[in-house]
Amino acid sequence: MVPRRYPRGFTRREFLYFGGAALLAAACGPAADVTTTLAGGQGPSTTGMPGEPQISFREPTQSISGELNILLWSHFVPAHDSWFDPFAKAWGEQVGVTVNIDHINTAEVPAAIAAEIQSGQPQHDLFQHIAVLSQHEPSVVDMTDLVMEAESRYGTMLDLTRRSSYNPHTEKYYAYAPAWVPDPGDYRKSLWEAVGLPDGPSTYDELLEGGSQIFSDQGVQLGIGMSQEIDSNMALRGLMWSFGASIQDADGQVVINSDETIGAIEYMMDLYSNAMTDEVFAWNAASNNQGLNAGTLSYILNSISAYRTAQDDGLDVADDIYFTPALAGPETAIVASHVMYNWIIPDFESVNVAAAQEFLLHYTENLAPVAWHSKLYDFPAFPDRVPELNNWLDNDPFGSNPPTKLQVLKNSTDWATNIGHPGPANPAVGQVFGESIIPVMFAEAAQGNMTPAEAVADAESKINAIFNDWRGRGLIG
Repeated sequence: MVPRRYPRGFTRREFLYFGGAALLAAACGPAADVTTTLAGGQGPSTTGMPGEPQISFREPTQSISGELNILLWSHFVPAHDSWFDPFAKAWGEQVGVTVNIDHINTAEVPAAIAAEIQSGQPQHDLFQHIAVLSQHEPSVVDMTDLVMEAESRYGTMLDLTRRSSYNPHTEKYYAYAPAWVPDPGDYRKSLWEAVGLPDGPSTYDELLEGGSQIFSDQGVQLGIGMSQEIDSNMALRGLMWSFGASIQDADGQVVINSDETIGAIEYMMDLYSNAMTDEVFAWNAASNNQGLNAGTLSYILNSISAYRTAQDDGLDVADDIYFTPALAGPETAIVASHVMYNWIIPDFESVNVAAAQEFLLHYTENLAPVAWHSKLYDFPAFPDRVPELNNWLDNDPFGSNPPTKLQVLKNSTDWATNIGHPGPANPAVGQVFGESIIPVMFAEAAQGNMTPAEAVADAESKINAIFNDWRGRGLIG
């Protein structure tokens, strides 16, 4: 395959944020015929628990050598990283590649990626982020051949992850998304029982009514952020969609300025004034987890990571944490995925593209161990790779009390969507997410700095500029 390049056309400011030009990847080649199963796990860090899935290995489909340098987040479930690093290094030893891994705080990952791409000499061959990286499309390797190879081996990728890694306008996979994380509501059962909702809230009306009463009677607030971080970005999009609002329509046209968006903001203003405090405006991605486990929050919109931390730390609150699916609003009941893994390969001559592609195939081959060692935090984009998942959710192998506590996640694909909903997560959507325009919009109104209509108009102006810019580059329709 002969590489082709996209035109640059970046201002200096944009280049600092998004990086330079792009090459398309070389083809991965046909799937290997032989799969080797390694008992207990590849590398020393395994749980040793009954039912732990084994590591599988296929010979690479192309010649690889040299070093593979990986940068990714420090997982919210530390057991994952204790397993992942030996797993990756052991694969490298088996195929003749030296694997080096750097973990950093998830909040630091976007800036690190942007800085390395801008430098023109990235220090890493493979990046992983827990949110969509579509804004880097001009600067990354096209993953189309990798996706095609993975689907030929493992079946069709979930539409949820495809729409979070593929640009239908350019027909380019700007990222590879083999795994994702559901975003249920995490609630304290004892607190909600006291207000007549032992199963937690099922609608936004119940969240407001029950959460306000808990705050008034028991002094425990709700935990829905309006801060410039990933959890607030996800939660507020879910609120908008459930009220019938969205940033764009299915065709990529900006539609945020609507009565439905104003209704969602007015709802959030009520929620804040009746059931929350100012701290929600300054949270980081760990704040709601920490508050739930400290007993200062009654409900958060999050993954199961706070719960797993409570279990690992032997906190009494663990048995009191339960989960709900997406809350129903006036229009629907839908949330964003809590985490959407985007693996990207920067498009520079110095990058070890072949080794990065082959490692991602190996990672996909082993999505069952990925799910297991994340303690069921990470879900597969190729469901057939983890046939045991529903059984694990029915009877949590990691000690839930009751063991059926995670059953609510079994149909999570029914109430999860991508951040560009009802359209794809295109480069404009990625930039809007990266600049936290939606949390700022909600916060400006909730803090009284703007009326809801003014906050929406301000956000619309910023979003239109971003969409017009990317549309002018030919990267959205």
